[in-house]
Amino acid sequence: MTINRRDLALSTLAVSALALSTPALAASADEDAVAKKVEAFRLAQIAADPKALGALCWDALSYSHSSGKVEDKATFIANATDGKSKFLSIEYKDPTIKVVGPAAIVRFHWIAEQEMAADGKKVPTNLHILMNWLKQGDEWKLLSRAATKL
Repeated sequence: MTINRRDLALSTLAVSALALSTPALAASADEDAVAKKVEAFRLAQIAADPKALGALCWDALSYSHSSGKVEDKATFIANATDGKSKFLSIEYKDPTIKVVGPAAIVRFHWIAEQEMAADGKKVPTNLHILMNWLKQGDEWKLLSRAATKL
């Protein structure tokens, strides 16, 4: 059997690609898990579900709004579920997830519309969001969130 340089180069490239893809497969399982948690968080926000939001967040949560207001877990959940407004829609556009050890950095473009209970006024929001998720055992939980107006 004769192996030429082209065949050797292609086989070396294939083996190298396989070796490099193994860690990526491990990371993608965590990325998929984080993506599911991010979607669960979005749905919990729309539903204003305090139990679901609580289960998705660390007790040490730092939740920052685009206004600069920062809330801890209890305050965030209380304000998100107080009934003073309701989300008509929330879209997380163009999300990116990067897992680094037990942490995940999530970024996306937030487009939403809320309706105020007091006067029925509809308020659109257009934000850039940064979320930091931390793995606890096999579970991913939201540790911090920051928002910037676009």
